[in-house]
Amino acid sequence: MPRSSLAALAVAALAALASAGAGAAAPAVSFSRDIVPVLRGNCATCHLTGQEAGQMKLHPGGAYASLVKVASVESPLQRVAPGAPDKSYLMHKLDGTHLDAGGSGERMPFGQPPLDDATRELLRRWIAAGAANN
Repeated sequence: MPRSSLAALAVAALAALASAGAGAAAPAVSFSRDIVPVLRGNCATCHLTGQEAGQMKLHPGGAYASLVKVASVESPLQRVAPGAPDKSYLMHKLDGTHLDAGGSGERMPFGQPPLDDATRELLRRWIAAGAANN
């Protein structure tokens, strides 16, 4: 086989592999495996008993019940609206767009740097997929 044909074949094979990998879906986000550690490490220190600002328990045993399908006390939105990250006040608080969503207060986590893009995207994917308690 001529050298130019081998090179063309190699390029075609690499392109096929790249497009196959690009179509692979991201793994499903798990509340217990992926979301709870984010809440534990960034939120539960201040939102522990539900008596603190926002009236949420964000420790592992109380977080789901305090977030999913629960009306925000700061905005007209639900804290987490399953399937709708853009309508979830949690994402607005983390993205710093909470005032535009009719909310109040400070961007979260309070007094800390914003969560990185990858962490916020993980939360966004969990909400978009229905915010399952898995």
